[in-house]
Amino acid sequence: MDIKHFDIPGPILLTPRRFGDARGWFCETWNRSALHAAGLDWPDFVQDNHSFSSPRHTLRGLHFQRPPRAQDKLVRCSRGRILDVAVDARKGSPSYGQHVAVELSAETGAQLYVPKGFLHGFLTLTEDCEVQYKCTDTYAPDCDGGVAWDSCGIDWGTEAPVLSDKDAKAPHFSDFESPFQFEG
Repeated sequence: MDIKHFDIPGPILLTPRRFGDARGWFCETWNRSALHAAGLDWPDFVQDNHSFSSPRHTLRGLHFQRPPRAQDKLVRCSRGRILDVAVDARKGSPSYGQHVAVELSAETGAQLYVPKGFLHGFLTLTEDCEVQYKCTDTYAPDCDGGVAWDSCGIDWGTEAPVLSDKDAKAPHFSDFESPFQFEG
């Protein structure tokens, strides 16, 4: 498994090794022992989510789940291509408000680990995208929140994404009172 760290501590890009032959390929998308051996000791994942977006340039985010039900996520695109983004929302962090953006696709199998304290969102770059992600806590509507997609300086590559009503009405990042603290 290829592991890439970013300048912003926390998010990690994982690219599982694929084993192929004339029939296709096989890979392990999650292996606790292999990640632990690589020095990544993540909490248990307790929920898997799967989303489908039909139109190209569907944008989902920027979302978070506040404590005590905050979630780490491990995100992958299993059909199509997406731009996946994690924004540091930890008060006191040297990289507060900064983001990482990576392309995830079914072709590469790369996955983005988004830890607690980061806003998360993605933009579909192709039609008919499927995104799957593991979470370390179950969905809690009373802890659910969002921030406006266009308020964090992210170059999404489009000015007019397809948004949900909830995402279209999300508050600006400058008005966001983060529930997350940087722990060094």
